[in-house]
Amino acid sequence: MNALLPLAIPSPSTGVWHLGPFPLRAYAFAILLGIVAALWLTRRRWVERGGDADTTLEVAFWAVPFGIVGGRIYHVITSPDAYFGVGGDPIRALYIWEGGLGIWGAVAFGAVGAWIGCHRQGVRLAPWGDALAPGLLVAQAIGRLGNWFNQELFGGPTTLPWGLRIDAAHMPVGDPAGTLYHPTFLYEMLWCLAGAALLVWIDRRFQLGHGRVFLLYIVVYTTGRLWIELLRIDPAELILGLRINVWTSIIVGLGALVAFVVVGRRHPGRDTTLLLAPPTVQDDEEIATDSAR
Repeated sequence: MNALLPLAIPSPSTGVWHLGPFPLRAYAFAILLGIVAALWLTRRRWVERGGDADTTLEVAFWAVPFGIVGGRIYHVITSPDAYFGVGGDPIRALYIWEGGLGIWGAVAFGAVGAWIGCHRQGVRLAPWGDALAPGLLVAQAIGRLGNWFNQELFGGPTTLPWGLRIDAAHMPVGDPAGTLYHPTFLYEMLWCLAGAALLVWIDRRFQLGHGRVFLLYIVVYTTGRLWIELLRIDPAELILGLRINVWTSIIVGLGALVAFVVVGRRHPGRDTTLLLAPPTVQDDEEIATDSAR
């Protein structure tokens, strides 16, 4: 094991810096950078589909806060011991900056926020979700850097040369000094980035629409999350001996795959319109008048 240490991935010495009395947390920066990257890519893809560039920010204004709240709620529900178990501190459930956002809560609540935003902008949710899907994977990839800085959510011990070095304060009790762990943050980063590239290629190659790119995002992500989750050793709720996120990945992934096939048979190709309602004659006349001005 010690012979592999020079090749091991080091963990950052700190995940928090201070600007006077204000803490600057790497986890928060990773989340924010992921959101910015997702919005940039979504905006480009939305415009390519014929949408208005400003729509992306307007929808994100609703989707992002909803997603963060939903992600935190899912994390607390699926990992309750740190907050409501023996020695737990319920108030820490509000400390998002310490880490802990469950992707499925973020997706579910974020979808509600996106629906509100899309409805207010007069556009359909499905094509906007298709534009978002690759960017969402990029955001998740960048967000995993926060876990690296926090030295959390790593996998079991490994003798592989790319094992992750963890400080003694964050190592599981009983593991000898020098133990290396699977860098699950890195596995998920690479999987998500490869998945984002795959979605972009498939979308352009087969002209997917009607929410199928987003459904394919779910299939791609759950496939990776399934085997990565099986490597992790952080505390988690178990159902029939498996972590709850393993079951979630199986059920949600299979459901998305079935929906992908069904929607593809009913609605092949791209969406014929991005709007909730077609423009009226009066709208066309106003647009023509504005252009003449």
